[in-house]
Amino acid sequence: MSQPNAALMDAQASLEAVIKGEVVRMYQEVADKPDTEFHFYHGREAAEMFGYDPGWLERAPSGAVASFAGVGNPHARSALQQGEVVLDLGSGAGLDGIIASWQVGSAGRVIGVDLNPAMCLKAKAHAAATGTTMECHEGPMEEIPLTDASVDVVISNGVINLSFRKRRVIEEMFRVLRPGGRYSITDIVSAKQLSQSIVNDPKLWAS
Repeated sequence: MSQPNAALMDAQASLEAVIKGEVVRMYQEVADKPDTEFHFYHGREAAEMFGYDPGWLERAPSGAVASFAGVGNPHARSALQQGEVVLDLGSGAGLDGIIASWQVGSAGRVIGVDLNPAMCLKAKAHAAATGTTMECHEGPMEEIPLTDASVDVVISNGVINLSFRKRRVIEEMFRVLRPGGRYSITDIVSAKQLSQSIVNDPKLWAS
């Protein structure tokens, strides 16, 4: 490997580590201080804007609703069925996972994956408060901590755009999906090439 390529890879790895740190910090703040003003929609206002069933929002723990920071509604097309195994990629404080658990029922299974272990604890506590069970594993979405062909459906809400290696995330999603499985994701896609100043700004990546 040439020295310039090695230096470039080291620089990218360093930036990726900084971005992940900022992502963890930002969304921990959303969970801990949901009344704070952020430069993105969050909480019940965002959930209502994205068409979440008001009955879901009333039924869910207030903390899960207040800490919601998605960019759309993956449930609009997920068509979850009783007994299915669902992966909630980037589960955060647990609102999407809880809604999924209501749909798959006691015969189903919802598995959250989040980079932040504190968020996993919040998600499981919020699920328990509703009388449902939600697993949650700490881990990066670029290396999903699940076995091959182990889930029926992957849902994700505004998380893949936070990754420095989006192609790898998609590969991992397909690895854990069973044959005939499906995914329902909402995310942010840029219609034009981003400037290098944006690409190199961890705070913009995290939001």
